[in-house]
Amino acid sequence: MEATETMMGRGRDAIDMIVDADSFNEGTIGAKTFDDPEFGPGAVVGTAALNGEAVTIIASDANAFNEKFPVVYAGIIGMEEGYKMAQAVYASLEADKAKSVAEKRPLVLIVDTPGNGPGKVEEIFGMNKATGAYQLALAEARLAGHPIVAMVIGRAISGAFLCHGLQADHIVSLDANFGTMIHVMPLTSVSRIIRKDLETLQELSKGNPVFAAGPRFFYALGGVEELVGTIDGMRPTIIEHIKAIRAAKAAGEADKLGPWGRGQLGAEREGRKVRPEVIKLMNQEFAAVAEKYAPSR
Repeated sequence: MEATETMMGRGRDAIDMIVDADSFNEGTIGAKTFDDPEFGPGAVVGTAALNGEAVTIIASDANAFNEKFPVVYAGIIGMEEGYKMAQAVYASLEADKAKSVAEKRPLVLIVDTPGNGPGKVEEIFGMNKATGAYQLALAEARLAGHPIVAMVIGRAISGAFLCHGLQADHIVSLDANFGTMIHVMPLTSVSRIIRKDLETLQELSKGNPVFAAGPRFFYALGGVEELVGTIDGMRPTIIEHIKAIRAAKAAGEADKLGPWGRGQLGAEREGRKVRPEVIKLMNQEFAAVAEKYAPSR
């Protein structure tokens, strides 16, 4: 695999490469403004034009440092960052609440994050609530009709990718030769948790996408709709996916989008062969007891 230019740590550059020239208005979405520079400095939110259409941009700033939470740097999504991103989504919902589904503004998530803020203080004050709030906001926006595209430009790792990416209708990613990383945790951590030696896991990762990291393996699992082969290709790819998402929602095919749709993609690409069988078995077992535990259903 030939290495090429990396976009890691260049979330702000990516915004300029993707949106219409000089159109990004940072800190303003509809009637809401984000005026406090000390609140969630690692989160970049705002409004831009993409192909002439207003879009909400949500990204991480790898060069920002949150002085209140010293574990938040290099693109980590901390507690404040999670809430700020959630507020950006709800501001988009509010701005377009009177518009038809076809007119709802797209949300473009530019993904380059090594994880969530793992500090003790963040955990005490509710790190999980912040990222959960962001996931809920994106799910509500998706169901309300906003097209959501996540563009992975660098690191898409662990809980941060769960909130900043996996709730999107479609996920596209720069290919592996840009140094792009997608995984839940490194093999060293997997080894400690499941008590398999690292050499065994490294051997498994060569052919099994469940153990392997990277966008190509994640593509095989259905987790990425499309791999992008050039940096210049990010903008037209996002535009095309917004069109495809709108068409699917207009056709009443929303179940082909988002996490559920990617599960189906994994089966079609034969990366997740067992998933449909497990779901079928779970549905059968639930149906057998549904009357007892959920009689009103």
